[in-house]
Amino acid sequence: MSIYIGNLSYEATQEEITQVFAEYGTVKRVQLPTDRETGRPRGFGFVEMSTDAEEEAAIEALDGAEWMGRDLKVNKAKPREDRSSGGSWGGNRGGGGGNFSRRY
Repeated sequence: MSIYIGNLSYEATQEEITQVFAEYGTVKRVQLPTDRETGRPRGFGFVEMSTDAEEEAAIEALDGAEWMGRDLKVNKAKPREDRSSGGSWGGNRGGGGGNFSRRY
């Protein structure tokens, strides 16, 4: 399980986030996704801690806390959705069969 951190400052580093979360237990990993085109931080991240109890303590303490001029959104990370199935332009196209040249 991991923790989602939203509304992060774009200047926040992995080391700074590790220090903040280390107050609540052992930080196993910090991940800060970057934009593919610009390489800049995307304003959110993920933290993995050693135990569920440590994660719960960090979420309880840090959700809504002000850090680096922003109010953090901290909660349990949701599993990544499978983007290849259903919906939009790939995967299961439903009744249309992918014929996009129809005129309406």
